[in-house]
Amino acid sequence: MDRILSADGTPIAYRRQGDGPPLVLVGGALSASAADAPLAALLAPRFMVLTYDRRGRGASGDAGRGSVAREVEDLTAVVGAAGAGASVFGMSSGGALALEAVAAGLPVELLAVYEPPYTPGASGLLFKARCTARLHRLLAAGDRGGAVELFLSMTGVAEETAARMRRTPLWTELEAMAHTLAYDDALLGDGAVPVERFAAVAARTLVICGGFSSPPARAATRALAEALPRGRHRTLTGQMREVAPQVLAPVLAEFFAKDVYAYRQAS
Repeated sequence: MDRILSADGTPIAYRRQGDGPPLVLVGGALSASAADAPLAALLAPRFMVLTYDRRGRGASGDAGRGSVAREVEDLTAVVGAAGAGASVFGMSSGGALALEAVAAGLPVELLAVYEPPYTPGASGLLFKARCTARLHRLLAAGDRGGAVELFLSMTGVAEETAARMRRTPLWTELEAMAHTLAYDDALLGDGAVPVERFAAVAARTLVICGGFSSPPARAATRALAEALPRGRHRTLTGQMREVAPQVLAPVLAEFFAKDVYAYRQAS
C-alpha cells in the first residue's frame, strides 16, 4: 500500500487499482480497505479506484487524535492523491464522513453514499444517545470486546452470531479497531440528519438504501436525500445493510458514468 500524510502528520495507507476517472471508496465502522476490495475489483475496469485504511485501522496511523475534523483531513489527503476530478463513494458511516468532508469544502462533484446510519426522530435520537453513552463507558473501561459487541448488536447481529465470532481470528482484528467506533459515533452527531450543515453539499449526490433494510434506515436515507441540494434517492431491491458488491457496482458505475465519458474524451 502507498501512504500519504494527513494534515496532522498521521500516515494514511491507501491502495490504487484500475485505470480511468479517480474514485475514492470510504469504508464504514470496523472496516479497513480490504473490506472494500470486492467492490473495488468490480469498479476497477472503468475507474482508478482508491481504497484506504481510515485512521486507526489497518496500516494507517492514529496517535489517539481521532475526530471528525481529523478524518475529514484524512479523506481530503486521499482525494488529493487520487487527482483532479475525483468522485467519492461512502459506505455506512463512511458515507457520513464523505458528506461531512464535502460540506466542509472538499471539491467533489459526484458523491454516492449507502445507508449512512442516521437515526432521526425522537426514538432514534434517544437510541443514539444511549448507545453513545454506553460505547464511551466501555471504551473508557478498556472493554474493547464489549464495544465490538455493542456495535454488532446495533447493526442487527444476533448474540449467538457474535459469540461465534469471538472464537474466530477476525475478533482480534475487530478489537484492535474498537477505539475507532468513537470516531464513527462522532460522525453521526446526535443521530439527526444535519440539514443545515448539509445545505453546503454542492455535489450531485446519490443516496442509496436496500429494499430489505429496516423501515427506519430506509426513511433516514430518504430524509437525507431530501436535505441535500442536489440529492436523489435510489432503493436496491432485495438488498439489506450488507449490500452485495455485484449489485451495488453497476449502480455506482452508472451514476459516475459521466466522468468515465469525459475521461475517455480527454485521453
